[in-house]
Amino acid sequence: MSDDTAPGRRIVVGVDGSEPSKAALKWAVGQAELTGAVVEAIFAWQYPRYWWGWAPPVEGSLDFEGNARRALSQAIDEAAGLDCPVPVMPRVVEGNPARVLLDAAHGADLLVVGNRGYGGFGEALLGSVGQHCVQHAACPVVVIRGTGTR
Repeated sequence: MSDDTAPGRRIVVGVDGSEPSKAALKWAVGQAELTGAVVEAIFAWQYPRYWWGWAPPVEGSLDFEGNARRALSQAIDEAAGLDCPVPVMPRVVEGNPARVLLDAAHGADLLVVGNRGYGGFGEALLGSVGQHCVQHAACPVVVIRGTGTR
């Protein structure tokens, strides 16, 4: 980490463990290095929604927050590495991902999201969280395409 960060400069990035979100995190780290900002990497999670008394199968443990923390840590390791040139502050927050990111981006210099996350409708060009952020964020939003996306 570097001590060359500018006071108050902050880039918020949404991370869900998907390849586009990891690409967004990597891009945010590069941008933060250029601008002297810190990166706030946010993983928002929610309990699964129930539909007519049925819950979708959940792989692994029911420790949603713990799984989110592990996924965020792994994404930061992959995208930023051990010799990360800027501070990356991990945050795991329970709540609607779009709302969590918009709240976190209040007062930020930039909000960065991947073009597709782990939500449904894989054929969409921009995921619902990214679309909502683009339309409602109070700061500039950058959408990063991950490798292997159309």
